[in-house]
Amino acid sequence: MTNVGQRERATQNRLVQFFQHTLGYRYLGNWQDREHNKNIETELLTTWLQRRGVSDALITRALRKLDQASALGEGNNLYDANKEVYRLLRYGVKEKQGAGEQNQTVWLIDWHNPTANDFAIAEEVSIKGENKKRPDIVLYVNGIALGVLELKRSSVSVSEGIRQNLDNQKKAFIRNFFTTMQLVMAGNDTQGLRYGTIETPEKHYLEWKEETDQTTLNTLDLHISQVCNKPRFLQLIHDFMVFDTGVKKTCRHNQFFGIEAAKQHIAKREGGIIWHTQGSGKSLTMVWLAKWIREHVTDSRVLVVTDRTELDQQIKKVFSGVDEDIYRTRSGADLINTLNTPNPWLICSLVHKFGHQHAEDDEHSADEFISELERSLPSDFSAKGDVFVFVDECHRTQSGKLHRAMKKILPQAMFIGFTGTPLMKKDKKKSIEVFGPYIHTYKFDEAVADGVVLDLRYEARDIDQRLTSPKKIDEWFEAKTRGLSNLAKTQLKQKWGTMQKVLSSKSRLQQIVADIMLDMETKPRLMDGRGNAIFVCASVYQACKAYDLFSQTDLAGKVAIVTSYQPTATSIKGEESGEGTTEKLFKYNTYRKMLADYFGQSEDEASKRVEEFEIAVKERFIKEAGQMRLLIVVDKLLTGFDAPSATYLYIDKHMADHNLFQAICRVNRLDGDDKEYGYIIDYKDLFKSLDKAISDYTQEAFDGYDQADVEGLLKDRLQQAKLDLDNVLEMVHSLCEPVCAPRHTQNYIHYFCGQSGQNHDELQEKEALRVKLYHTVAKLIRSFANLANEMPEAGYSSAEITRIRQDVVHYEKVRDEIKLASGDLLDMKRFEPAMRQLLDMYIHAEDSQTLVNFEELGLIELIVQKGGAIQEDLPEGLRTDPEAMAETIENNVRKTIVDANPVNPKYYEHMSVLLDELIVLRRQQAIEYQAYLKQIQDLSRQVLYPKQQTNYPTILDTAPKRAFYDNFGQDADLAILIDRAIRDTKKADWVGDRFKEREVANAIRISTQHYQLDIGAVMELAKAQREYH
Repeated sequence: MTNVGQRERATQNRLVQFFQHTLGYRYLGNWQDREHNKNIETELLTTWLQRRGVSDALITRALRKLDQASALGEGNNLYDANKEVYRLLRYGVKEKQGAGEQNQTVWLIDWHNPTANDFAIAEEVSIKGENKKRPDIVLYVNGIALGVLELKRSSVSVSEGIRQNLDNQKKAFIRNFFTTMQLVMAGNDTQGLRYGTIETPEKHYLEWKEETDQTTLNTLDLHISQVCNKPRFLQLIHDFMVFDTGVKKTCRHNQFFGIEAAKQHIAKREGGIIWHTQGSGKSLTMVWLAKWIREHVTDSRVLVVTDRTELDQQIKKVFSGVDEDIYRTRSGADLINTLNTPNPWLICSLVHKFGHQHAEDDEHSADEFISELERSLPSDFSAKGDVFVFVDECHRTQSGKLHRAMKKILPQAMFIGFTGTPLMKKDKKKSIEVFGPYIHTYKFDEAVADGVVLDLRYEARDIDQRLTSPKKIDEWFEAKTRGLSNLAKTQLKQKWGTMQKVLSSKSRLQQIVADIMLDMETKPRLMDGRGNAIFVCASVYQACKAYDLFSQTDLAGKVAIVTSYQPTATSIKGEESGEGTTEKLFKYNTYRKMLADYFGQSEDEASKRVEEFEIAVKERFIKEAGQMRLLIVVDKLLTGFDAPSATYLYIDKHMADHNLFQAICRVNRLDGDDKEYGYIIDYKDLFKSLDKAISDYTQEAFDGYDQADVEGLLKDRLQQAKLDLDNVLEMVHSLCEPVCAPRHTQNYIHYFCGQSGQNHDELQEKEALRVKLYHTVAKLIRSFANLANEMPEAGYSSAEITRIRQDVVHYEKVRDEIKLASGDLLDMKRFEPAMRQLLDMYIHAEDSQTLVNFEELGLIELIVQKGGAIQEDLPEGLRTDPEAMAETIENNVRKTIVDANPVNPKYYEHMSVLLDELIVLRRQQAIEYQAYLKQIQDLSRQVLYPKQQTNYPTILDTAPKRAFYDNFGQDADLAILIDRAIRDTKKADWVGDRFKEREVANAIRISTQHYQLDIGAVMELAKAQREYH
């Protein structure tokens, strides 16, 4: 007997037993019907504190402080409340026994002895917020809810559980319950556990990985045993939570085990190297390790050494963001003086501050830094405290000079090197001599497999020097756009006319600019402005030439140069010869014009604002991808610059080893479903792959590395794109295979939505299946668009190309019809903001308006407006099938009723009955189709506009009054009393704030004291009324 597709309940029953018998948690029960469930169970916490010998007076004061910290409202948002609660949990509650007495610390958790705490679980914990929700399993420690777990059956993606957690944290649901929450988890039996903390976005939920000999447990049980066993659960909360400038974060498994390994080295006073690949959270690993050292090593101090301004700023930002003051030394002498005094404990020092500012001056900078350190050294110098030196990007400063000097100055210090790139073969031996062996590694392929960073797709592009005639340029354009729809090709040709001057000469750079511009118009993410690109040039002069060319295209105002160049008068001294513009003059003039255009000032004024310009365009590049579509760089931004929007990296510069490794990792950051890969476009053929037709990118430009260290870093774009398209076609075929033949619209609707009128819950139960369809077809469209212009080169025959295009068109229509038939259209619109441009570019034969009206108004609104005439607006599959059309309308009416039910349950229950009766009439063919359409139009009007359809007393002039009237005995006077009590008492943001809610409930109780009322039921209905918010 298979357990595939088992419902959540079976998984939940097993896990409740697992928590009890394997992990040793107490079982508090099923709390579905228990009243007043909270995230702080006062009775449980009081009992535990009493057993610890805490006095009743201190317990009362500590509970009051915890209650205040966990309350929302009065400007206190979830992040702030959770941060304050965490502070009390981690550092204890400081309170006095009585007036005039000393402060005592009341520890709410015994961090040092995990088993001394009261670990317990409750299931189906009903929580009242604006709307009632019921988390599957809640983990309590000493009566405080610290973990929550949403479970899904094995056939439903764990993403559904994650989204449920995120919904629960919204103001409309049970946000107040999460003020104490530390680990927020979701899981199923096939994918295991995913975890985050409060407000963690779906894409940043994490999967735990740990070497184990355990082979009998399934994935979910194994993950829970590793994350939720008592010591680990408390360790994760105590040592690995951070509040980072408005975002709460917890650790990935590589960060946890990297620090665990470092602790062992520290215990033995052995240095070493932590190699965690770019984008895997190296900066936070430094933060957590520094904090652990501070708390566990007597008189400890931490010095962080970097050799790039960007890295220095990043380190400062990360430590400041987590409320740790880090002192940035101003010079070598300042560093020596700081080390010679006992404070501060946390210091950072930038090698380049003391020497030159350019990458090529590394050796010179290190020499000057060492020289200044030695000059500043007092004869009696002795660093105060137990010093730990963190060397960031240690592969660059591993020449040994700096470290020999630092070790001479700090002979007792322990050195730990951090790097995001592998060590080169020639440096491995020396680096190990300087720092010690690898403490922990987390390589690129591991991070990709974990979904921490994206895979990289590589393409070497040959710039054709033969594009010298208009005919050859037209042929090139046709080849680059052959997969576009006719409409898109026509529109692009019109636009291309204004760009052709870019290809008007033999200039190689002009051809590269034209090539990038065509990508900007046709490539997913670039064409819709959701992603952007970086272009690496060989020199500042080339960067300025490229900028000048791009500024003559549609990219004008959305492209910028970021280099170390400063357009000062000294930079052009002696250049005015009267013989035309020299390279130096061209750089000077281009930079000044760019700055003046950006700031809207004179060139003289704007040229003083280079640093301000760099900060502004970097921020716009990250936050407004569509407004800053391309950055042109030489050396800057190729390290320490994280821009999730960056999707394409164009390289026209000879690069190798560390510089190339770090540059290509600029485009591997996560950024939403539509960014599946980072793309590297190489105009220099750095791996000599064009001649040899290879796809092994571990030699040539990466020849300095051991092959095993860069295995799988780059993959051939065309090969992988074909694999992706083939795989997703198979996925969508498999997903739709169970649909009954013949696979007409109605059969698809029955499979993905259920049959209208048969089972009210079926539409909701099949939601996960529909979401899977939407995501899979979206992935199919993206994969097709990625390859549409190059399908013959990828190896597809003409017949295969035709069949694949037909499949894509077919499944896109199926998806549209199901979104409409289920009522999901408006909900799903926000998940696919860029899809229409892709469809118009590669799929639709003509300008498509099929779903535009429905996306703006919704199907029900249009039925009310148009009645039976709505048929003209429906997709063809629905328009030609009356039964499918009827079920589509009924599903949409049903969804609207269900969504609106909490606002006026009695009214919408009546609407549901009317809908059921109408469905029965239609199915029994007891009503003509046109009469059915008229009745469903009338019913839709009643659902959308209740006030217009029912003869309410005239004094019931608002939706809340009518709701109280319908649900509490149809007594107009009572409805008025309740409404007035709420409006006179409610304060801003009262819903979800337990104190403000209590005031409102008391006011209702007093106003209606002569009525027999369930105040709890009145409050539930009141909180559902939008007018009161």
